Amino acid sequence: MVRVMVVDDHPMWRDGVARDLAEAGYEVVAVVGEGRQAVRAAGAVRPDVVVLDLRLPDMPGPQVAARLAAVEPPPRVLVLSASAEQDDVLEAVKAGASGYLVKSASREEFLDAVRRTADGDAVFTPGLAGLVLGEYRRLAAHSAPAEGPRLTERETEVLRLVAKGLTYKQIAERLVLSHRTVQNHVQNTLGKLQLHNRVELVRYAIERGLDAD
Repeated sequence: MVRVMVVDDHPMWRDGVARDLAEAGYEVVAVVGEGRQAVRAAGAVRPDVVVLDLRLPDMPGPQVAARLAAVEPPPRVLVLSASAEQDDVLEAVKAGASGYLVKSASREEFLDAVRRTADGDAVFTPGLAGLVLGEYRRLAAHSAPAEGPRLTERETEVLRLVAKGLTYKQIAERLVLSHRTVQNHVQNTLGKLQLHNRVELVRYAIERGLDAD
């Protein structure tokens, strides 16, 4: 069962999100309203996924995401925010968020995003994924990539498709592999490159031109 923590300073909203998650079969291990409280709780309850609002009373959401990335084991962070502003999205992702969903998403879209985040996908509201990829390409154009560990041919092939924005399911279908095999290749690659999540992996791949056709 996927363990989820909900972080939002609006009691009615966070309670509704927690209820939707519980009804869908997720284990809601904590529901908190402040960033510092969330970081402390994450170390104790060890969630797989943190659903995080950006607007918190004591700490900016991106700062919370960065601190959560230092928790062992680090949870995957899905931002659920009212804002779709470019700066908010990019700041959250650069801080370590695995995905970004706006609060206008439907219940079904939200629950699917949590499931995919738990599986390791980078999940974004339509239109925002292109924004993040575009920013990484812009940054890559102004920096020279450092040499990294050697990847196997299959790991490189999977990494190339990750950089193009394909989900694990799409990669599995493209390469005629199981979903679990694709996940294993990604986890092995993250370990070799000492990266923390799929978003960092996409940036690494783009810096090396692996997203090109």
